[in-house]
Amino acid sequence: MTQIVVGENEGIESALRRFKREVSKAGIMPDIKKHRHFETPLQKHKRKAIARSKQRKRRFKY
Repeated sequence: MTQIVVGENEGIESALRRFKREVSKAGIMPDIKKHRHFETPLQKHKRKAIARSKQRKRRFKY
């Protein structure tokens, strides 16, 4: 869980900016997007197959 402590004289804009930076640094957004909706087993299998094929293409690229 990402937390920030807002200073007494700190504006909400700067606190929000710091929070966004911490969230992006922690890698939370890709995880949220991945779990945004239910994924059927078939969709999960297709997504993983596409990821494997992309990984193979990168590995055997000359």
